[in-house]
Amino acid sequence: MSTNSQPTQALNHFKENFESTYLEDLKKLVRIPSVSFPGFPEEEVTKSAHAVADLLRKRGLENVRILSLDGAHPYVVGERLRAPGKPTLLLYAHHDVQPPGRIERWETPPFEPTLKDGPGGLRMFARGSADDKTGIVVHTSAIDAYLKTIGELPVNVKVIIEGEEEIGSGHLEEFLSKYRDELKADILVLTDTTNFDCGVPGLTIALRGMVGVDIELKSLSKTVHSGMWGGPVPDPAMALSKVLSKLVDENGQIAIPGVMEQVRPLSADEKKYLNQVPYNEADFRRQAGVLPKVSLLKDEVSPVVQVWRKPSLTVNALQSSSRAQAGNTINDSAWARVTIRLVADMDPQRVQNQLEDFLKSLVPWGLELNLTPHGLTPPWSTEPKGPVFEAAEKALTLGYGKAPQMMGCGGSIPFVKPFAEALGGAPALLIGVEDPYTNAHGENESVLIQDLRSACLSQIYLFSEISKIKS
Repeated sequence: MSTNSQPTQALNHFKENFESTYLEDLKKLVRIPSVSFPGFPEEEVTKSAHAVADLLRKRGLENVRILSLDGAHPYVVGERLRAPGKPTLLLYAHHDVQPPGRIERWETPPFEPTLKDGPGGLRMFARGSADDKTGIVVHTSAIDAYLKTIGELPVNVKVIIEGEEEIGSGHLEEFLSKYRDELKADILVLTDTTNFDCGVPGLTIALRGMVGVDIELKSLSKTVHSGMWGGPVPDPAMALSKVLSKLVDENGQIAIPGVMEQVRPLSADEKKYLNQVPYNEADFRRQAGVLPKVSLLKDEVSPVVQVWRKPSLTVNALQSSSRAQAGNTINDSAWARVTIRLVADMDPQRVQNQLEDFLKSLVPWGLELNLTPHGLTPPWSTEPKGPVFEAAEKALTLGYGKAPQMMGCGGSIPFVKPFAEALGGAPALLIGVEDPYTNAHGENESVLIQDLRSACLSQIYLFSEISKIKS
């Protein structure tokens, strides 16, 4: 059978085997606690890489290898290049995950996939169920469905599954330099973003970048009794609170000198498009889980514009003592992680420098300051025009039964910009299976089963539609 025909057999095979085969593939992957953060077992990330490699081979990929760099968690690559004259797609996902967070907040064990009803319908709850082990299964299930029926893919594919995306892809530049030639492709397909809503696919055309710093303030060489020494001794936790409060103004907007000056004003076309997005404050509050009496920190624009097109500052973590170990003490130090999400035209290094300089200027009472920068991820955007985006729109519409929403994403994916540039500006298709209720990076992460099914169907259609593009 011609590989250019409509992929009816592949679609039918996938539908018949979704629960018994492909959903089980996801369950096996999420049972491995592949947290890439320092302090978590590195062997689990290595175990995850081997499980991914086994799955790629099982689903028909060739030349599957685990690639390691000194100090980096392992990448997994594979390929199937048997469609001469057809485009080559570089399919990306990552197998590392965030820490589980507060175990007591999980309603089910974080690394035991559990199917139960949730927003939108039946969901699988587990860390990595959506971010981003689902992305791996979207790729492998589409490949397998073709190979089990038509016998071959209608396009050429290369697959790269990263092992350190959640910690900023710190070795990406080195990886690109070493393996650039092996990863050459015509189109990048990245399955690590979000849908616009349950059942409504998204095609992401902009990502925020990110910079961050760990800040530690110290006043003592040891923790001391708050009754015996309290009063004269500066409290590092209070000092840190004073510092952090100055990073934003009374409306929660970034107050660091020079940062907001880098933000390009919205053009008339952008305002027109964003005002047409079917999204309002009530949607935002419901999806984010904002408590009823809490006011949103709004500027003159809607929440969707703020998330897609404006920078933001977050204190990701705070520590002096802990809730479990809280005693009547003055702690010797206090620590926080501060990150800033960047938008188009903002320079990561410049913002990093501005953040650090401002923090230094705010330290009260002569406390000792230690700053540790981490991660410089530039923002990224693209114009969704041309035959590749037309193919993606059609594929998503066929897979979900609804046209995709072109959208920005408030998150950051370090991989996208350098890889798109390494591919000579090749089109980058950012699609995913998360939704506003997925709670990626938080407790009770989940993926909507129906959207997982639709994403895999869309990938099958995408291979077919891309194969029709004339070079």
